[in-house]
Amino acid sequence: MKQIRHAAVLFLAVVCLLAAAAVMLQTAANAQAPKTNQGPMFQVDALWPKPLPNNWVIGSTIGLSIDSRDHVWIIHRLATVEDNEKSGDLKVAECCFTAPPVLEFDPEGNLVSSFGGPGAGYEWPDSEHGIFIDYKDNMWIGGNGAKDSQVLKFTRQGKFLMQIGKKGQSKGSNDTANLKMAANMEVDPATNELYVADGYGNKRVIVYDADKGTYKRHWGAYGNVPDDADLGAYNPDAPAPKQFRGPVHCATPSKDGFIYVCDRTADRIQVFTRDGKFVKETFLSKTTKSSGTVWDVDFSKDAQQQFLYTGDGANNRVNILLRQPLQLITQFGQGGHMPGTFHGTHNVATDSKGNLYTVETFGGKRVQKFTYKGIGQVGPISSVR
Repeated sequence: MKQIRHAAVLFLAVVCLLAAAAVMLQTAANAQAPKTNQGPMFQVDALWPKPLPNNWVIGSTIGLSIDSRDHVWIIHRLATVEDNEKSGDLKVAECCFTAPPVLEFDPEGNLVSSFGGPGAGYEWPDSEHGIFIDYKDNMWIGGNGAKDSQVLKFTRQGKFLMQIGKKGQSKGSNDTANLKMAANMEVDPATNELYVADGYGNKRVIVYDADKGTYKRHWGAYGNVPDDADLGAYNPDAPAPKQFRGPVHCATPSKDGFIYVCDRTADRIQVFTRDGKFVKETFLSKTTKSSGTVWDVDFSKDAQQQFLYTGDGANNRVNILLRQPLQLITQFGQGGHMPGTFHGTHNVATDSKGNLYTVETFGGKRVQKFTYKGIGQVGPISSVR
């Protein structure tokens, strides 16, 4: 009997030791296992914005900006409104009419102002592209028509202030007086400098004084002097090109003094200091050809701008990255025309509450709002409900 009792005690001791070892191993494994992704969550607001007045319709929507009052500004391309969408303009039906190119919405989605078109003292672009409302509430507009070598500055009320560049006068990527088919522009409030993603014709970022319009500096990929040589067809397996493939589609300043540049058809974001020194890059869906994956960037509204959002108009989604390591953590969206889906995700922007807005080009022709729902668990691919 004693031998049986001793064997039972020994067996229980072994079981306890094995259980303790298992707990220790699981604890170690948990410590080494990757943590669940935590990131911003969004829900599409299917009723934002409200219907436009006057039976207005819009074309390909190729610019988006949020002002200091959380008003949402968009610019659309008039030439892309099809005849069957503007029967009123053609005087064959009561609906519909082409809206002015610039539209302003309040936070509730009401249209509160509209603006745009040719006027005295400036050259309106042949193909509208890009809008930015700066920290002084001035409005900047670009264009990517074949002869569009200019950007325009207006007050928020539409009073003309300044034109940089002259239509049809571009002399290439090292011409400091003119642009060529500029894609977008942003003003850094810390320096009052205008950064232009220049763009479709040129292959550079160029910087001007935002008040005087005087040239400051410019650079190409990796901080190199820009070169307009044809890079040929995109090969995702080839070494990354030392010049921007273009279009250089965004040049967005962060609060901590870096410039995030969209090299759209190279599927990459490049990061620079304000003076054009290359810092780092990342690629998103690098095997994507055609129109590329990196169309626009904006940041989350926390003090550190922890997250970076990108619009991917080829794959019809929004990517969410940790900004500092440029690490993709999740993405949402798919192709379609229902709320929360995309067709040509062209621009992204956030308001002061962290809500995310998008506009769509091609046949998308709309602006959407995604309400910020806080930080929570996100998967590799997150669906917006």
